[in-house]
Amino acid sequence: MYNEDTICAIATGMGNAGVGIIRISGSKAIDILERIFRPANKKKKIREMETYTAAFGRIYDQSCLIDEAIVLVMKAPHTYTCEDVCEIQCHGGMLVMKKIMELVVKHGARTAEPGEFTKRAFLNGRMDLSQAESVMDLIQAKNEFAVRSSLMQLKGDLKNRIVEMRETILYQTAYIESALDDPEHYDLEGFSQKLEEIVDNLVDNVDRLLITFDNGKVLKEGIRTVIVGKPNAGKSSLLNLFVGEERAIVTDIAGTTRDILEEVVNIQGIILNIVDTAGIRATDDVVEKIGVDKALDSVDKADLILFVVDGSVELDENDRQILSRIKGKNVITVINKSDLDIIADKMLIKGELSGDIVEISAITGEGMDDLYQLLNDKFFAGRLSYNDELYITNTRHKEALLQAKNSLCKVKESIQAGMEEDFFSIDLMDAYAYLGTIIGEATEDDLADKIFAEFCMGK
Repeated sequence: MYNEDTICAIATGMGNAGVGIIRISGSKAIDILERIFRPANKKKKIREMETYTAAFGRIYDQSCLIDEAIVLVMKAPHTYTCEDVCEIQCHGGMLVMKKIMELVVKHGARTAEPGEFTKRAFLNGRMDLSQAESVMDLIQAKNEFAVRSSLMQLKGDLKNRIVEMRETILYQTAYIESALDDPEHYDLEGFSQKLEEIVDNLVDNVDRLLITFDNGKVLKEGIRTVIVGKPNAGKSSLLNLFVGEERAIVTDIAGTTRDILEEVVNIQGIILNIVDTAGIRATDDVVEKIGVDKALDSVDKADLILFVVDGSVELDENDRQILSRIKGKNVITVINKSDLDIIADKMLIKGELSGDIVEISAITGEGMDDLYQLLNDKFFAGRLSYNDELYITNTRHKEALLQAKNSLCKVKESIQAGMEEDFFSIDLMDAYAYLGTIIGEATEDDLADKIFAEFCMGK
C-alpha cells in the first residue's frame, strides 16, 4: 500500500488564478526544493530553515527563470503526511504551474495519485480511516451542517466512539480466553448475565449511530426532491422560483416538460436536489409517455415529494392517479395559483395524504416563504434537528455497524441459548473486526485504494 518515494501535485484548483500551490511530500522534498529554488536572501539555506517557516525567492530550471515564489518548509513528523512537506506558492497560471511541476518531477518526485497525501497521513498513523474520509466530505460539503458534521469526524469523534466499543469487546474476549485457560484464577460464574448487559449496551451504542444515518445522508448529499403534478399545474414555475431564474420552459401548452430536469439549490441551509418531471397524465404521445414513466420512476426514489396542484380547478383523474401513487410517502402538497380563487378540494387531499399543505402563487411568489419555513421545520426542527450529535454520513460505515450489530446479537442469542463461553468470543471478535474496518484497523489494501482514489488531486 505504501511507497517511500516523493510525490508532488498541484493542490489548488485547475485554472488560471492569482496564486497556485504545488505540494511536495517525501524524503526528497527538501532536496528537490534546494535544487530548483533560490532564496532572495542569499544567506538563507533551505535545509537549515525552521519547520513551518517561509522564504521568498525564484524558481529556476538551471539558469532559466521560471517564476517568483514563496516556499513553505514543513519537516517530519509534524506535517499533514508525517513526512517532509514543501509547498511552492507561485503565480496561478496553468502554464507556470505545469512548468514547475515538470521541474519537480525532473528532480526526483513523481505525480501523486488522487488522495495520496491523505492516504500517507492515514498509513503513517496521523489519522484513522474515518478521519481521512471526512477530509473529502469536508471539501465536498454543500452547507454549514455538512461542514460541522465533517469536522466532528475529522477531530476524531467517531474514532473515539469506535475505539471505546472495541476496547470493551476486547476486554470481555480476553477475560473469556483467560478463564478458559486458567479457570483457577478467573471465575466465569455469573459471567453470562454480566456479558449480556454489556452486549445490550454495545448494541444500544451501535443503534444510536445507525439512526443518525438517514439524517447524515441528508446533511451530506441533500434531499432528493421530486416535483410531481399534472400538466400545467405549475411544476416548472415552482422550480424556477427555487432556482431564482428561468431554468425550465413554462408555457400554457400541456406537456411542455417531457424529460427529467435536475437542479441543486440551497434553501436556508437545506440542500435540495430538485427533480422537475413531466406532467403525469394519460397520453398517446410516445415521447410524452416516456417522460411520464420517468416521472413515476422518480417518485419511488424520492426523499421528498412536492405534489403541485392547480388550485384554480377541481381535482381530476390525473390528480387522483398521482395521489394513489404517492400515498404513504413523504409529501408536501403545494397548491398553486393562490392569486386566483382556490377551488381544489383540500379535504380530499388531506384524506389521502398525511403530509402538509401550503398555498403559493408561482406567478407572484406569494407563499414561498411559508414553503421554505415548512421545509425547515420538516427537516431541521423535527427529523433533522442539528446540534452537537455525531452523524454517520458514510454508507460504508453504516454497513460495518450493521454487521457489528448482527455479530453482537448472535452473542446474545448464544447466551440465552445457554451455550459455552468459548462460543461468545467468536462473534465478539467478529464485531471487533467489523468496527475496526470503520477506522482502518482491519482494512484490506484494495479497500483503502478505492477510498482514496475518490479524492481530488493534491489532497
